[in-house]
Amino acid sequence: MIKVYGIKTCGSVKKALKFFKDNSIEYEFIDFKKDPADCNKIDSWIEKVDIDKLFNNRGTKYRTLKLKELNLDSLGKREWLCKESMLIKRPVVELENGDVLVAYDEDIYSGVFK
Repeated sequence: MIKVYGIKTCGSVKKALKFFKDNSIEYEFIDFKKDPADCNKIDSWIEKVDIDKLFNNRGTKYRTLKLKELNLDSLGKREWLCKESMLIKRPVVELENGDVLVAYDEDIYSGVFK
């Protein structure tokens, strides 16, 4: 079964979950607010997707923490992702074959799941 990581209030997560429901695709939802991703999980994602795709530099948490001023490199971004799950671009979808999708894109989802 696929795993979907995110928060219930996120618009992109809502779209992804609706896509799965509309297409009768079973999934397990993991809420970052209740179960934050640990460094091992983040490292496993970074092995499969570019850290710049995983790191959300457009969200409220990024602006609140004033991370733009730090001009983070990949190692710095990884450290912040380990400390703060709200910096992870959502949703993160782990497929049964081990692949990882980040963010919601209906065209990509249609190609992968239909």
